[in-house]
Amino acid sequence: MKVILLENVRKVGSIGEIIDVKRGFARNYLISKKKALFASKENIKEVEKIKNDLGKKDQDKKKEAKIIHDKIKNKEYVVHKLSTENQELYGSVKPTEISKILEDVDQVKINPSLIQPSKEIKSIGNFDVLINLHPEVQTQIVIKTVAQQEVK
Repeated sequence: MKVILLENVRKVGSIGEIIDVKRGFARNYLISKKKALFASKENIKEVEKIKNDLGKKDQDKKKEAKIIHDKIKNKEYVVHKLSTENQELYGSVKPTEISKILEDVDQVKINPSLIQPSKEIKSIGNFDVLINLHPEVQTQIVIKTVAQQEVK
């Protein structure tokens, strides 16, 4: 299925590009998230007209992403969790929890879908987490899990 991209999509293409993707990817992701339009003759003409505006919007998003990147780059965030004697957590630290920590500590809103831990955070220790702020801007943070002391 041919679609026209309305924004830069990592590993797929850039603004205004007409690409051929699988029908499910186009319908369920690109078109539903307003990242692309079906490539009809009318839509192609429309995108040509608004291409400059889309480029400006993308630059603004990129600037915001760089500001967030500079604010949280290589920072370490501590998470207190209940754990067993052999240093394993009850449950795990999920991207939604990491997103909430970033918002509480640095007042930075990041969608949990953009947060990618290098491996599942299920034990006590330091874990690298990759955050995709923009198709061209990524940053890395460290999540440090420590045992929560029981309150008596």
